[in-house]
Amino acid sequence: MTSELAGKVALVTGAARGVGAATVAWLRSRGARVLATDIRPEAEQLAGDGVAVLVGDVSEEDVALRSAAAAIERFGGLDILVANAGRSVNKAITETTAADWDEVMSVNARGAFLHAREAFRVMRDNGGGAIVTVGSFASTVGLAEAAAYSASKGALAQLTKVLALEGAPHGIRANVVAPGVIETDLLDTFRADSRAYLRSFGDAHPLGRVAQPEEIAEVIGFLASPRSAFVTGAVVAADGGYTAA
Repeated sequence: MTSELAGKVALVTGAARGVGAATVAWLRSRGARVLATDIRPEAEQLAGDGVAVLVGDVSEEDVALRSAAAAIERFGGLDILVANAGRSVNKAITETTAADWDEVMSVNARGAFLHAREAFRVMRDNGGGAIVTVGSFASTVGLAEAAAYSASKGALAQLTKVLALEGAPHGIRANVVAPGVIETDLLDTFRADSRAYLRSFGDAHPLGRVAQPEEIAEVIGFLASPRSAFVTGAVVAADGGYTAA
């Protein structure tokens, strides 16, 4: 463990698995204390050694309010937000229902907005902070059968740019990490052929493979840390070169 983020308090949404869990581990390894939130009760296994857990749905306003309050109550502040919680529906546009659209938007866009708003309020009053949202290469390139997901990540990128502009006078930085395909269980939630899909997308990345959660956590951590002090409003591609073409 290093002391790079000693004294800092972070809130990570979607923390139970994948990129969220890897980010919690990264932040703790640099000395930050972390409030980890997730809708899945298994998030409780993260509790202990500088990590507190709140189980709830990020799309609910009360959960965002309680998360910010819990970070302050448990650790004394809130310096870093990683809005990572995400959901996807893999359907052709003609098969995508209004309920599908609302479900994805509620987590990916609404949930990030609510948590960023509450984190912003705390950071503004306490002299600054860093907000990192987890977007996707799908915010800049179209993905067939991913209308709701792509639209939600585009909304997230624009939200983050506004946060950067409004936050700059208050010492608040906001950036988006835009990964390519990551080897997590999220794919299993919307594709029966997720393993074959993963392999096919690996071939589509110039680096010839998909990302591991820990690799994306490294980029998130950089944007959350003082090492990126002059970076704000950026969409940082971590996509193995997918969008370089």
